[in-house]
Order: sequence, then C-alpha cells, then structure tokens
Amino acid sequence: MDATLSSPVEYPILTIITFLPLIGALVVLLVRSERLIRWTSFFITVATLAGTLPLLRDFDKTTHHMQFVESRPWIPAWGIEYAVGVDGISVLFVPLAALLSVLCVAVSWRAIDTRVKDFFLALLIMETAMIGVFVSLNLFLFFVFWELMLIPMFLLIGVWGGPNRVYASVKFVLFTLAGSVFMLVGIIALVEAAGGTFDFQALAETRLAPAQQLWLFFAFFAAFAVKVPMFPLHTWLPDAHTEAPTAGSVILAGILLKMGAYGFVRLSLPLFPDAVEKMLVPMLSLSVAAIIYGAYVTLTQRDLKRLIAYSSVSHMGFVTLGIFTVGRSGVEGGILQMINHGIVTGALFLCVGIIYERTHSREIEDYGGLSRAAPVFSTFFGVFTLAAIGMPGMNTFIGEFLVISAAFRTGAVYGALAIVGVLLGVTYMCWLFFRLVLREVRPKVEETVFDLRPREVLLLVPLVVLVILIGVQPELALSYMHTSVDHLLTQIGMVGP
Repeated sequence: MDATLSSPVEYPILTIITFLPLIGALVVLLVRSERLIRWTSFFITVATLAGTLPLLRDFDKTTHHMQFVESRPWIPAWGIEYAVGVDGISVLFVPLAALLSVLCVAVSWRAIDTRVKDFFLALLIMETAMIGVFVSLNLFLFFVFWELMLIPMFLLIGVWGGPNRVYASVKFVLFTLAGSVFMLVGIIALVEAAGGTFDFQALAETRLAPAQQLWLFFAFFAAFAVKVPMFPLHTWLPDAHTEAPTAGSVILAGILLKMGAYGFVRLSLPLFPDAVEKMLVPMLSLSVAAIIYGAYVTLTQRDLKRLIAYSSVSHMGFVTLGIFTVGRSGVEGGILQMINHGIVTGALFLCVGIIYERTHSREIEDYGGLSRAAPVFSTFFGVFTLAAIGMPGMNTFIGEFLVISAAFRTGAVYGALAIVGVLLGVTYMCWLFFRLVLREVRPKVEETVFDLRPREVLLLVPLVVLVILIGVQPELALSYMHTSVDHLLTQIGMVGP
C-alpha cells in the first residue's frame, strides 16, 4: 500500500472499530433476555464510539497520506488484500456512524417490542457495514461492505416498518441492487484494465483512455446516484423513510445517503478525472434540479417523515453540487454538508420518532400546540429547524456558504438556483415548525403528548452540541479535510478556489 503513514497507535484500531459491532452481534445472538440484549447492544455501540476518539485525537492534519493503515493478504490468488485506513476525507464519517448507531439503539429501547433480538442484530451488522465502507482501501473490500449494508436495512424496513413496509423494502432493494450490479460490472472492467489491482491508490495512478473512463463513470454513477439519491433516481427514498422504524430512518438519512456522495469523492473523481470533466455540466444540472425539486415537493407533504425525506433530496443536492464544482471550497463544503446533514436530519427523524411514540400519527394536521404540551421537545425541535434552514451560527450555514460560493464561481445560474433552494428550504421548515409547535393545540396532542423523558433529552443533547460547535467553530471539522482535498484536486488536475 503506497502513500500511507504508520499508525500512531500500537493496536489495529480500524479493525477493532469495524468489527466490534459484528462481534457484539454474535454475543447478542447467544443472549435470551430482551433486557440484556438491549444493554449489550448499547454497550457495544458505546464502546465502538469510544474507539473512534483516538482517530480524531491522533490524526495528522498536515498530510494527505492514508493513516492508521492495516494491510495484509486476504485472497492472494486474486491479488486481494484486506486493507483499511482513513484520510481527511473519510475520518469524520467513522465517528458519525458510531454516534448515530448509539442513538439508534437508544431510541429503539421501548419502540421495538417484537423480535427484539433480530432487530438489534440487524443494527449491529449495519454498523459494521457502514464503518467498513469508509475505511476500505481497495475496491473488493469496499464492494463487500457496500453490499452488506443492503441486507440489514432491508430487514429493518421490511420487518419493523409501517403498513406498506413490504413495498418500501422491496423497492429499496431493487433500486440499490440494480445500481450495485452496474458498479460490479464496472469494478471488474476497471480492475482488468488496471492490470488486476484493487488498490485505490494504484487505480488512481492508472490513467485510462477517456472513452473508457466515461463508460466506467456511468457504471459507478448508477450505484452512487441511487444511494445519494440524485434526481430522478430518488423515488425509493420517501417510501423507505416513511415506512422504516425511527432507527432505520436515522441510519438512512445520517449515513446511507452519504455513501453515494462519498463514492463520488473517493472513487469517481480520482479514478475517472477525464470523464468527470466531461460530465460536470450534467452533474451540476442534476444537482440543482434535486435542490429545487426536492424543496418544492417538500412544501406539499402532509406526512412528517415524508416531508423530511424529500428535504433530504434537496439537501443532498447541495452536497453533489459542491463536489462537482471540483474546487477546494466546493468539495470541502460538500463533505462538510454530508456530516451536517447526518447530524441535523438524523436529529429531525429522532424528534419525529419520539413524538410518534406518543401520538402514533405522522399526519402534520394532527399536531399543534407543542410549545405548551411539550416545551422542552419544542426547544430541541426549534434548534434543529434553525440548523436545517442554515441559520448563521448553526452547523449547516458554513457548508451551504462554501457550496453556494463555489457554485457562483462555477456558473452564476447554479449559484442562483441554489439560493432559490435555500429560500424554499426556509419556507417549508418554518411552515412545519409553525404547524407543529405554534398553532392551536390539536385534540390528539392534548390527549397523548407529554414532554421529553430524561433518556430522550440525553439522545438529543449530543446532536445539539455538534450543531452549535460546528456552527461556531467549523474549522474543527474542515481542518481535517484541507490537505486531503487539496491533494485530490491536484491529483485529478482540477485545482480551483
């Protein structure tokens, strides 16, 4: 493995972080008590989160090289290694996945009362798959973890979801599996053209012919665009979010949607630079279409979860818009918005799940007067609403600012349309907050709603801290990215401001 640094810790930290949840799943498999299953899952996810802290503490921000690298032969006959590592592009996603996994276990404590063991098994396996995608350093391992995510999410939606869960789960599988088939074909062709190597660094140094790059770009695009999801491949997302249990929605919004955008940054940009240059206008156009379309459709939604799901289509449009400006501020803004979206939209789905436990309704018209019925909940929901609209001092402001400023430098029309998306976002989130919190009390709220329990407050506090901390000190996150993003843009020959 080239371009790596020796690990500053003396133990295989990434392997431990990646596979600890899977080991926890094996332990849960042997446990019979539902109470013990919940506590075991909680301690495993907390231990995994604690294990990510040395990554942030000991990460060297002055180099673009992969760090905490572990590499050993896996399938020698095919030249496949088990290779993991992180750089400034991937390092922040590992603790984010670990944190959201802890919150998913906690929010499911009482909400899940059937097939409890199976549910927490799926959550723990999902955590291993999510972290594995972000730490993989070769295509084979990346694809294994990419596909492993499909099974537990299918089960989370299909077994513990809402009334239309079977339809939503099958649609999710068909869309994502179809994209994965194209990516698998692309991987086989890419590895063959590169002389049999699966290593990311070696593949990036293999400059394929422009025509070959173009069709390989489309093969990987099929998988990444579905997962983002980019317009018009987004139609599986509202159904999946609407029917998924709260934990499933948090994972979908917080991590799974980031996989596609991460794939563009980690694979498409460095491996197919000539194709990326040719596809900039279509990709930027699809991004602004997602921003406007997602925000406009969100205005018409009557279901709480469906509203937040469509807002994700719009917010992820900002992410891909930033990435395909291929300038430093745009790419960094896109990566930061991936982190921010995971925090804020994950928090909004947690809020929806908490209030749904009281009312068993997702219809917005059933709500009103939460400021009087649940003032603490309303305060938290207000903070996340402000974050979602990009209020200065909140985490999403600086990400949107970087993306939009880069979009204006790329083309004034892209920046102007992004601004329209921001205005629509302010409209639908403020309108939602008014209907839930400020208008007159509805009978369903008066009869069933009570304020947050201490456990639920503890769920939301870490996300509020991150919203404010990144909002006030965005350099805490951006400082990890600078060197790696600069190297990426230099590597592909598209250095921009």
